[in-house]
Amino acid sequence: MKHPLFIRRAMLLAASFTLLHNGGLALAAQGEEAAPIVGTRPALNTLTPQPVADALREAASASSSSGTTTAEAQGNVAELMQMIQDARLSELRTTYNGSYGASLFFYPREMTYYVALFHDKHFWRVIKSADAGRAEAIYAGFVQQTAQLSEIEIQRTQLQAQKAYIQDVIALSEDRAKRLQADLDVARTQQAKVNDYQRQTQNEAAALREEKERAQAQLRQVQGQVMQLQRQTEMGLPGQR
Repeated sequence: MKHPLFIRRAMLLAASFTLLHNGGLALAAQGEEAAPIVGTRPALNTLTPQPVADALREAASASSSSGTTTAEAQGNVAELMQMIQDARLSELRTTYNGSYGASLFFYPREMTYYVALFHDKHFWRVIKSADAGRAEAIYAGFVQQTAQLSEIEIQRTQLQAQKAYIQDVIALSEDRAKRLQADLDVARTQQAKVNDYQRQTQNEAAALREEKERAQAQLRQVQGQVMQLQRQTEMGLPGQR
């Protein structure tokens, strides 16, 4: 009877490793999600266990030879979730770094602390302890872990913002360039018209100048003729010099 029990436990352990591996891939995929913006943090009573934790609990509860009940197999994650739903805990501390977070809860009735690490809307790890100092140390470690995990996420968010900003600047610059080009085209067209007008005006002025000179010459000629005719008309009259 011991061999079947050993085999079942070995199969459970192998399934656990497989699920943990798949869970790691799921966490990597979740890391590609954008960091939450201000005002969109999930309420703690909306958090859920990680899919990996769910699968492990199902695998553990499926083994009838484990000697544990379903509640025990669910572990600290499900226990913490239930206590949050029942409003039996006091939230002492919570820290967010990107989409990662850590919380420290206190259960006054049993003087017990729960330290939780979560990502997005899923609990990741939950540690239960009656030692306040140990709970604070675990919480500090979880906070440091969230800071490390969120570095690439925060960097990606900043790079996305920088890219969007640069694209906006490019769009504004292109629009300004189009406006300047349009103004330049108008200026060139108008300058060409002005140059044509100047040439036309200069030609007309030159022609008028020539006509004026001819008119002046004609006027002098006519005036000379008038004076000559005037003298001829007045010849022989008194006072004629």
